[in-house]
Amino acid sequence: QVQLVESGGGLVQAGGSLTLSCAASGRTSIKYAMGWFRQAPGKEREFVATISWGGLITRYHDSVKARFTISRDNAKNTVYLQMNSLKVEDTAVYYCAASVVAGASSESDYDYWGHGTQVTVSS
Repeated sequence: QVQLVESGGGLVQAGGSLTLSCAASGRTSIKYAMGWFRQAPGKEREFVATISWGGLITRYHDSVKARFTISRDNAKNTVYLQMNSLKVEDTAVYYCAASVVAGASSESDYDYWGHGTQVTVSS
């Protein structure tokens, strides 16, 4: 079992920045890829970004490319999502998740999920 806890969400004005963190505990000896997803009110959860265990493979949803950066520190069992130039449409609950599949963008490829952190971008 792997437990994931997100933090760093909050309220920010459009154009601002936030950095989300996701701390993993439990069975962290397995080399999981990590992903971020988000769910806006009234919408389905969608893929945001993913990073392989070694950090060599990253993928992003087109809507966040060049604005968001995913990174990880395996010594701290933590993955980050740096979000810049935030837009109102980035408002959502952000979830991190763990997968044994590098580069996965489908929810079904992820085995463990956090409870999410709210990001609200005001105009």
